[in-house]
Amino acid sequence: MNAIASCLASIVNAENAVYLWEDIAPTLKDSIAKAIIAGQYPSCLVYPSNQEELAAIIAEAQRKNWRVLPCGSASKLSWGGLAQNIDVVVSTERINRLIEHAVGDLTVTVEAGMKFSQIQAILANHRQFLALDPTAPDLATIGGIVATANTGSLRQRYGGVRDQLLGITFVRADGEIAKAGGRVVKNVAGYDLMKLFTGSYGTLGIITQVTFRLYPQQETSATVVLTGAESAVSQAAATLRGSALTPTQADLLSTKLVDSLELGNGLGLITRFQSISESVKEQANRLLEVGQTLGLAGVIYQEKEEADLWQRLPEQMQSDAPNLPITCKIGVLPNAAVEVLSQVEMGLIHISSGLGVLSLDSKKQVLQIRDICQNYGGFLSILAAPANIKEKFDVWGYKGNALDLMRRIKAQFDSKNILSPGRFAGGI
Repeated sequence: MNAIASCLASIVNAENAVYLWEDIAPTLKDSIAKAIIAGQYPSCLVYPSNQEELAAIIAEAQRKNWRVLPCGSASKLSWGGLAQNIDVVVSTERINRLIEHAVGDLTVTVEAGMKFSQIQAILANHRQFLALDPTAPDLATIGGIVATANTGSLRQRYGGVRDQLLGITFVRADGEIAKAGGRVVKNVAGYDLMKLFTGSYGTLGIITQVTFRLYPQQETSATVVLTGAESAVSQAAATLRGSALTPTQADLLSTKLVDSLELGNGLGLITRFQSISESVKEQANRLLEVGQTLGLAGVIYQEKEEADLWQRLPEQMQSDAPNLPITCKIGVLPNAAVEVLSQVEMGLIHISSGLGVLSLDSKKQVLQIRDICQNYGGFLSILAAPANIKEKFDVWGYKGNALDLMRRIKAQFDSKNILSPGRFAGGI
């Protein structure tokens, strides 16, 4: 065991908590390798069992100038920029307790290593749920979801990750434990800090505990799928945005994605309504009529067929991964979404926020779509891609004027630059 691993083994109490690089399981090792510059392998991986052990590890890293790459289950570790000269990978996967579920207050506090699917199963026993739909929900940890600001179509009704956050606890770069927010919905203290940590990719601190607002499960659900010509789908989406209808999810789908899901031909608009039975039926029928008036084909999915459709949708986005190896997150004006989707094979864009995910085949296509997004005041950032692309390419493509501010914030939170160096925009 090398010097770093031996030091860490003296801090953590549990057995099998420290692994040398060569002893890490192949799947996990591959995930870590995709997150770092080629050849710059870490000394070891450590699993603290509580936030106090984590704090002690980070304090030691601060003293000895070890560079640390935090992760949960590593399901999204390949996203973002490549980390530089990492000495230690620290996983929060074993910091995973349920701290408090205040059923009557519709709040829950959990440790960062708890799996998303696990917390949803606990909440379902009380007919409640956390209004997020992250990538790889069976693997994703709560800390990783917050650190990457990862959610999907549910933002249409409930907003993004930050909108669900009531409080966080984290370990600072000096090993101190800090908190922001609280466990009650009315608490507004620490808002800016929670906003900073959402999507920070582990560059400001390591999240150990999170408090979320919750929602009651809805009585009934139905999904309307409209497919057809680009102009008609675009008009249907605009009509939906301007209407009094209240979908929980509403996305535009690329032509190939529609075809792969066997939903029809052309572009697609997939819209989910969840409420009491009468409301769901009325809203679904009204949207179906809008589509038919515009000459679109339309189908209403319910019960098992509907649940299967929403399960297949993210799976299908990944099915062509070998041919479309670059996964991107985009943001664009909603009225430009159809133009973007007409240029790609596999893609999905939320109709109101203009945020979405695309699967692209080359650096050339990334630059082409990035130009379109930026011309509309939007962005395209690469989530996952082969290392040889990330090493030679601006992953984030940030064109705003806030980089100096971001660097000052990074310096304030992590003056020695030991946490996830190189992962964020501008090489932060």
